[in-house]
Amino acid sequence: MEPVIEIESLSYRYPDGTHALQDVSLRIQPGERVALIGPNGAGKSTLLLHLNGILRGTGKVRICGLPAEKEHLPRIRALVGLVFQSPDDQLFSPTVYEDVAYGPIYQGLGKGQIAERVDKALNAVEMQAYAERMPYHLSLGEKKRIAVATVLSMQPQILAFDEPTAGMDPRAKRSLTALLAGLPQTLLVATHDLDLVRALLPRTIVIDGGRIAVDGSTCEILADEALLNAHGLR
Repeated sequence: MEPVIEIESLSYRYPDGTHALQDVSLRIQPGERVALIGPNGAGKSTLLLHLNGILRGTGKVRICGLPAEKEHLPRIRALVGLVFQSPDDQLFSPTVYEDVAYGPIYQGLGKGQIAERVDKALNAVEMQAYAERMPYHLSLGEKKRIAVATVLSMQPQILAFDEPTAGMDPRAKRSLTALLAGLPQTLLVATHDLDLVRALLPRTIVIDGGRIAVDGSTCEILADEALLNAHGLR
């Protein structure tokens, strides 16, 4: 089976010379649910930003067989739904409806298709009653659900999340975890929330210093206290 994400020898250096990623290679198959964990500054967010060409380092990145190169980026950005840590980075329109409609409009769909996509995405996150609300009046948990809807409206095959439960209270975390559990897409989740990892993501990749340290079963990795301590995860 062809992987939906294939990365070979990916390296990236920030303009100040800092190595953010060093020789990263991984493959993720359709339908996999994968955690990306590691200390702050490990390279988790940088890796996610390479999936749809926001950042471009050396090495190879393929999404559903397409190289992440300029001519393929419009298609790749429809295949990969990237949800940022702060929903305020993703929500910028006067109403929830307009935010969720932005992606389908960018894809060139007609009004009827756009309305259908928005309705389906808001239903998926149980926020259909919020279509005419102003995003900046919503709670953090509500904003995160709307941020998920903005990528679902583009019908991606892959969902990539950067710290989806950051700043949320326990009830909101449980609600978002249940939402993510019900989504059919391939998931790649960068997070410090080991409870979320344990509940939702059977495979875990530990990244530290821009390199993959461990890639394996979530149960085995989270049971290894020495490993977690060594990589700042306890």
